Amino acid sequence: MTRRYNSQADYFKEKYGVRLQKLVVDAGFTCPNRDGSKGRGGCTFCDNNAFHPNYSTPDKSIAQQLEEGIEFHRERYRRAGGYLAYFQPYSNTYAPLERLKAVYAEALAHPDVRGLVIGTRPDCVDEAKLDYLAQLAKEHIVIVEYGIESCYDATLEHINRGHSWADAVRAVQMTSGRGIATGAHFIFGLPNETRAMMLAAAEKINTLEIDSVKFHQIQIIKGTKMEEEFSQHPERFERFMLEGYIDFFVDFLERLRPDLVIERFAGEVPPRFVNSTPWGLVRNAELVRMLENRLEQRETFQGKLFAPKK
Repeated sequence: MTRRYNSQADYFKEKYGVRLQKLVVDAGFTCPNRDGSKGRGGCTFCDNNAFHPNYSTPDKSIAQQLEEGIEFHRERYRRAGGYLAYFQPYSNTYAPLERLKAVYAEALAHPDVRGLVIGTRPDCVDEAKLDYLAQLAKEHIVIVEYGIESCYDATLEHINRGHSWADAVRAVQMTSGRGIATGAHFIFGLPNETRAMMLAAAEKINTLEIDSVKFHQIQIIKGTKMEEEFSQHPERFERFMLEGYIDFFVDFLERLRPDLVIERFAGEVPPRFVNSTPWGLVRNAELVRMLENRLEQRETFQGKLFAPKK
């Protein structure tokens, strides 16, 4: 079946011939807005424990995390034809180059690992690190995924990101310019962003030199600064119910560049971490089915309203 949007599952299978499953790896990194380099406390929405599986903890070696991750996914996802080590928690280029080389080499030494997905921030890369990743990319799959979260500097400041939109544009250009596959991550529903602002962000995202993009709806994690803000100022937040979010994302997809690979369009956080579950317990497969049905019902597709600038 030909999808009406450019899904990553289809893209990987077409490009590499198999389904590739990510294995989350926690190498014990931190972030510059946590350790005092740029700030303290991290992003207001963030508790990394809510975003990665139990097998992935920094007290284990990279090799052990990969083995446990493969065993976990063999039971849950039997169709995987290979694996990618996904360095996800915090900022996974925020360390001296020699440490990065050692950590990445340990992951790539595993016989079932075909490459790396490296989650990081736009302000945590430099020429030397990207030159090294470009060399790795000649022999392995290497994807650098930047957490950008918003196109608006006022929002980035409000949520304590510690970087700007200009920083994101610069990092993406430096990465893609070296031939490294480049992705980006954005959140819908951050404080003070209206639905119109979120839809308008598609035009700015279209200008980025990225290959793939991941979207999540905001989820209010217990114990975070954002939970406190939400309790005091709920009017600042655009809270999507499930059906409304599907329709919103179809509107967004119509504006998005058709070549961009969509990795995810919604997020799942275990219920114990969130202060409410307005969608109920809906798994990603069901969300994908709902999106595909809505695209078909509306007879629309990714990029329908996209107009390249001349």
